[in-house]
Amino acid sequence: MKNIIYSITKFTTTDYKDHLSCVVWFSSCNMRCLYCYNPDIVKSKEGNYSLNDLYSFLKKRIGLLDAVVLSGGEATTHDLFKICENITNLGFKIKLDTNGSNPKLLKKLLDNYLLDYVALDFKAPKNKYKDITKSSLYDEFIDSLKILKSSDCKFEVRTTLHNDLLDVDDINTMQKILVENTYTDNFYIQKFLEVENLSNLENSTKVFDLNSLNNDLNIVWRN
Repeated sequence: MKNIIYSITKFTTTDYKDHLSCVVWFSSCNMRCLYCYNPDIVKSKEGNYSLNDLYSFLKKRIGLLDAVVLSGGEATTHDLFKICENITNLGFKIKLDTNGSNPKLLKKLLDNYLLDYVALDFKAPKNKYKDITKSSLYDEFIDSLKILKSSDCKFEVRTTLHNDLLDVDDINTMQKILVENTYTDNFYIQKFLEVENLSNLENSTKVFDLNSLNNDLNIVWRN
Protein backbone atom coordinates (compact mmCIF):
# COMPACT_ATOMS: atom_id res chain seq x y z
CA MET A 1 0.00 0.00 0.00
CA LYS A 2 1.37 3.42 -0.93
CA ASN A 3 1.99 6.08 1.67
CA ILE A 4 -1.11 8.30 1.86
CA ILE A 5 0.08 10.74 4.54
CA TYR A 6 1.99 13.75 3.23
CA SER A 7 3.14 14.99 6.62
CA ILE A 8 2.29 15.10 10.32
CA THR A 9 2.25 18.22 12.47
CA LYS A 10 3.27 16.79 15.81
CA PHE A 11 1.66 19.37 18.08
CA THR A 12 -0.90 22.17 17.79
CA THR A 13 -3.21 24.06 20.13
CA THR A 14 -5.04 25.96 17.39
CA ASP A 15 -6.42 23.39 14.92
CA TYR A 16 -8.90 21.86 17.38
CA LYS A 17 -10.00 24.39 19.97
CA ASP A 18 -9.40 23.41 23.61
CA HIS A 19 -7.52 20.26 22.58
CA LEU A 20 -3.86 19.32 22.36
CA SER A 21 -3.67 17.77 18.93
CA CYS A 22 -1.55 16.63 16.05
CA VAL A 23 -2.53 17.18 12.42
CA VAL A 24 -2.40 14.42 9.82
CA TRP A 25 -2.09 15.88 6.33
CA PHE A 26 -3.43 13.40 3.76
CA SER A 27 -2.09 13.53 0.23
CA SER A 28 -4.15 14.55 -2.81
CA CYS A 29 -7.46 16.33 -3.22
CA ASN A 30 -10.49 16.17 -5.50
CA MET A 31 -10.65 19.96 -5.77
CA ARG A 32 -8.27 22.60 -7.04
CA CYS A 33 -9.41 25.66 -5.10
CA LEU A 34 -7.78 28.76 -6.53
CA TYR A 35 -6.68 30.06 -3.13
CA CYS A 36 -5.50 26.70 -1.71
CA TYR A 37 -2.62 27.13 0.76
CA ASN A 38 -1.40 23.55 0.37
CA PRO A 39 -0.59 23.15 -3.34
CA ASP A 40 2.16 20.57 -2.76
CA ILE A 41 -0.16 18.38 -0.70
CA VAL A 42 -3.07 18.75 -3.11
CA LYS A 43 -0.99 17.80 -6.16
CA SER A 44 0.93 14.97 -4.48
CA LYS A 45 0.08 11.45 -5.58
CA GLU A 46 1.93 9.81 -2.71
CA GLY A 47 2.93 10.93 0.75
CA ASN A 48 5.96 10.54 2.94
CA TYR A 49 4.47 8.49 5.77
CA SER A 50 2.61 5.21 6.05
CA LEU A 51 -0.30 4.41 8.31
CA ASN A 52 2.07 2.33 10.43
CA ASP A 53 4.20 5.46 10.85
CA LEU A 54 1.11 7.30 12.07
CA TYR A 55 0.07 4.62 14.55
CA SER A 56 3.61 4.31 15.88
CA PHE A 57 3.72 8.07 16.41
CA LEU A 58 0.33 8.13 18.16
CA LYS A 59 1.24 5.31 20.53
CA LYS A 60 4.13 7.46 21.74
CA ARG A 61 1.75 10.41 22.28
CA ILE A 62 -0.82 8.64 24.47
CA GLY A 63 -1.27 10.81 27.52
CA LEU A 64 0.45 13.76 25.85
CA LEU A 65 -2.09 14.56 23.13
CA ASP A 66 -5.83 14.14 23.34
CA ALA A 67 -6.92 14.55 19.72
CA VAL A 68 -6.01 13.98 16.09
CA VAL A 69 -6.99 16.34 13.28
CA LEU A 70 -7.46 14.71 9.88
CA SER A 71 -6.79 17.25 7.14
CA GLY A 72 -5.18 17.56 3.73
CA GLY A 73 -5.54 17.73 0.80
CA GLU A 74 -8.87 16.09 1.31
CA ALA A 75 -8.83 13.33 3.90
CA THR A 76 -12.08 11.74 2.67
CA THR A 77 -10.54 10.82 -0.67
CA HIS A 78 -9.03 7.99 1.37
CA ASP A 79 -10.86 5.21 3.21
CA LEU A 80 -10.85 6.66 6.70
CA PHE A 81 -13.06 4.12 8.41
CA LYS A 82 -10.41 1.73 9.70
CA ILE A 83 -8.01 4.62 10.28
CA CYS A 84 -10.54 6.36 12.53
CA GLU A 85 -11.30 3.10 14.32
CA ASN A 86 -7.63 2.61 15.11
CA ILE A 87 -7.17 6.21 16.27
CA THR A 88 -10.27 5.98 18.47
CA ASN A 89 -9.09 2.70 19.97
CA LEU A 90 -5.88 4.44 20.99
CA GLY A 91 -7.99 6.85 23.03
CA PHE A 92 -7.82 9.98 20.88
CA LYS A 93 -10.67 12.23 19.80
CA ILE A 94 -10.90 12.98 16.08
CA LYS A 95 -11.59 16.22 14.26
CA LEU A 96 -12.11 16.06 10.50
CA ASP A 97 -11.44 18.97 8.15
CA THR A 98 -13.37 18.32 4.94
CA ASN A 99 -14.75 19.92 1.80
CA GLY A 100 -17.85 17.73 2.15
CA SER A 101 -17.33 15.91 -1.12
CA ASN A 102 -17.79 12.39 0.27
CA PRO A 103 -21.12 12.36 2.14
CA LYS A 104 -21.33 8.56 2.04
CA LEU A 105 -18.08 8.14 3.98
CA LEU A 106 -18.97 11.03 6.29
CA LYS A 107 -22.25 9.36 7.20
CA LYS A 108 -20.53 6.04 7.83
CA LEU A 109 -18.03 7.67 10.19
CA LEU A 110 -20.78 9.56 12.01
CA ASP A 111 -23.06 6.54 12.28
CA ASN A 112 -20.22 4.66 13.97
CA TYR A 113 -19.37 7.56 16.32
CA LEU A 114 -15.86 7.90 14.94
CA LEU A 115 -15.83 11.70 14.70
CA ASP A 116 -15.94 14.20 17.54
CA TYR A 117 -15.88 17.42 15.52
CA VAL A 118 -16.07 18.37 11.84
CA ALA A 119 -14.99 21.58 10.11
CA LEU A 120 -16.94 21.78 6.85
CA ASP A 121 -15.60 24.07 4.14
CA PHE A 122 -18.25 26.02 2.22
CA LYS A 123 -16.27 27.01 -0.84
CA ALA A 124 -18.80 29.10 -2.76
CA PRO A 125 -22.44 29.40 -3.80
CA LYS A 126 -23.51 27.03 -6.55
CA ASN A 127 -23.07 29.50 -9.42
CA LYS A 128 -19.38 30.01 -8.54
CA TYR A 129 -18.55 26.60 -7.12
CA LYS A 130 -17.03 25.07 -10.25
CA ASP A 131 -15.00 28.16 -11.11
CA ILE A 132 -13.45 28.37 -7.65
CA THR A 133 -12.97 24.67 -6.86
CA LYS A 134 -12.55 23.26 -10.39
CA SER A 135 -15.00 20.53 -9.37
CA SER A 136 -18.69 19.71 -9.70
CA LEU A 137 -19.19 18.66 -6.10
CA TYR A 138 -21.59 21.30 -4.80
CA ASP A 139 -24.48 18.85 -4.34
CA GLU A 140 -22.21 16.54 -2.36
CA PHE A 141 -21.35 19.46 -0.09
CA ILE A 142 -25.06 20.12 0.54
CA ASP A 143 -25.61 16.42 1.28
CA SER A 144 -22.76 16.52 3.79
CA LEU A 145 -24.24 19.60 5.45
CA LYS A 146 -27.60 17.84 5.81
CA ILE A 147 -25.93 14.70 7.20
CA LEU A 148 -24.07 16.73 9.81
CA LYS A 149 -27.23 18.58 10.79
CA SER A 150 -29.02 15.28 11.38
CA SER A 151 -26.18 13.90 13.51
CA ASP A 152 -25.17 14.56 17.11
CA CYS A 153 -21.64 15.53 16.09
CA LYS A 154 -20.47 19.06 16.77
CA PHE A 155 -19.44 20.87 13.61
CA GLU A 156 -18.76 24.26 12.10
CA VAL A 157 -19.04 25.76 8.63
CA ARG A 158 -16.20 27.94 7.40
CA THR A 159 -15.22 29.86 4.27
CA THR A 160 -12.05 31.42 2.92
CA LEU A 161 -12.72 34.89 1.53
CA HIS A 162 -10.74 36.34 -1.36
CA ASN A 163 -12.45 39.52 -2.55
CA ASP A 164 -11.78 38.74 -6.23
CA LEU A 165 -13.58 35.41 -5.89
CA LEU A 166 -16.42 36.06 -3.44
CA ASP A 167 -18.28 39.32 -2.84
CA VAL A 168 -20.85 40.45 -0.27
CA ASP A 169 -23.74 39.07 -2.32
CA ASP A 170 -22.05 35.66 -2.41
CA ILE A 171 -21.57 35.58 1.35
CA ASN A 172 -25.19 36.64 1.87
CA THR A 173 -26.32 33.90 -0.49
CA MET A 174 -24.21 31.37 1.41
CA GLN A 175 -25.77 32.51 4.69
CA LYS A 176 -29.21 32.00 3.17
CA ILE A 177 -28.31 28.51 1.97
CA LEU A 178 -27.06 27.55 5.42
CA VAL A 179 -30.21 28.86 7.11
CA GLU A 180 -32.40 27.04 4.58
CA ASN A 181 -30.60 23.88 5.66
CA THR A 182 -31.34 24.69 9.33
CA TYR A 183 -27.77 25.68 10.21
CA THR A 184 -27.91 28.32 12.96
CA ASP A 185 -24.43 28.27 14.51
CA ASN A 186 -21.47 30.55 13.82
CA PHE A 187 -20.37 31.02 10.22
CA TYR A 188 -16.59 31.30 10.31
CA ILE A 189 -14.85 33.37 7.64
CA GLN A 190 -11.11 33.59 7.25
CA LYS A 191 -9.69 36.29 5.03
CA PHE A 192 -7.27 35.19 2.35
CA LEU A 193 -3.63 35.48 3.36
CA GLU A 194 -1.05 36.23 0.70
CA VAL A 195 1.13 33.17 1.07
CA GLU A 196 2.07 30.42 -1.38
CA ASN A 197 -1.14 29.21 -3.02
CA LEU A 198 -2.28 27.07 -5.90
CA SER A 199 -3.03 29.89 -8.34
CA ASN A 200 -0.43 32.40 -7.17
CA LEU A 201 -3.21 34.75 -6.09
CA GLU A 202 -2.27 38.05 -4.54
CA ASN A 203 -4.32 40.15 -2.15
CA SER A 204 -7.32 41.76 -3.78
CA THR A 205 -7.69 45.49 -4.22
CA LYS A 206 -11.48 45.22 -4.09
CA VAL A 207 -13.27 46.48 -1.01
CA PHE A 208 -15.58 44.12 0.87
CA ASP A 209 -18.46 46.19 2.23
CA LEU A 210 -19.10 44.83 5.71
CA ASN A 211 -22.10 47.12 6.12
CA SER A 212 -23.90 45.22 3.35
CA LEU A 213 -23.61 41.87 5.08
CA ASN A 214 -26.87 40.32 6.21
CA ASN A 215 -27.10 39.09 9.77
CA ASP A 216 -28.83 35.80 9.02
CA LEU A 217 -26.03 34.10 10.96
CA ASN A 218 -23.43 35.19 13.46
CA ILE A 219 -20.31 35.68 11.36
CA VAL A 220 -17.02 35.15 13.16
CA TRP A 221 -13.89 36.51 11.48
CA ARG A 222 -10.81 34.43 12.17
CA ASN A 223 -8.18 36.89 10.98
